[in-house]
Amino acid sequence: MKKIMIVACMAMLAACSNKAEAPKAPVLSLDNDKSKLSYAIGMDIGQSLETLKADLDRALLVAAINDRLDGVESKLSKEDAGKVKQAFFKAQADKLAAEKKVAAEKNITAGKAFLLENGKKAGVTTTASGLQYEVLTQGSGDKPVATDKVTVNYKGTLIDGTEFDSSYKRGQPASFPLNRVIAGWTEGVQLMSVGSKFKFVLPANLAYGEAGAGKKIGPNSVLVFEVELLSIGDPKPVAPAAPAK
Repeated sequence: MKKIMIVACMAMLAACSNKAEAPKAPVLSLDNDKSKLSYAIGMDIGQSLETLKADLDRALLVAAINDRLDGVESKLSKEDAGKVKQAFFKAQADKLAAEKKVAAEKNITAGKAFLLENGKKAGVTTTASGLQYEVLTQGSGDKPVATDKVTVNYKGTLIDGTEFDSSYKRGQPASFPLNRVIAGWTEGVQLMSVGSKFKFVLPANLAYGEAGAGKKIGPNSVLVFEVELLSIGDPKPVAPAAPAK
């Protein structure tokens, strides 16, 4: 039953959004639970179709749905349909792999140049692993070891300045075991005393390597972090503010 509802919504969505063939889009009325549910499910289906990034013939899409719902024999056998879909997804995967390879090579070249220039700057130290760091503020507290849990504030950017993460923007420091993060953090934060703020430049092999991470961090990306070490150990609970008088 659920599948039938979803397929029916796909038909409505495709028919209503076929700008090339429909002379005029119908006026939609969302004045009852059935219509609202139908539209809500259609939104999800539309999002799924969008992620396919496929050039679909919407008229044929609707025709196939109608054939299925009306009990008409499909124009393609299940075997042929499977082959067509398999070929499409393989082509998509091949395209993605090719794009990733180009991006990886580009990032390697740009990253090497950035590390070379950054390493020449006054105040920048390069460790044996290739990690680069600069002391922005020197604290006077203890230094953590790899097995410690730490609490930090940080901002992460790509070498072009694109910000991909920030605890400052979330308004919440991050706490984690130091040996369960990327290698550049494990090494770098151990160089810091509590109260310090450092700038780190991580070669790709100390960050996310060839895999990258998320939508913004591509393969072989060199990453830049500003990190404040707030405390070592479990973060202390913040006392509630006194009620206003």
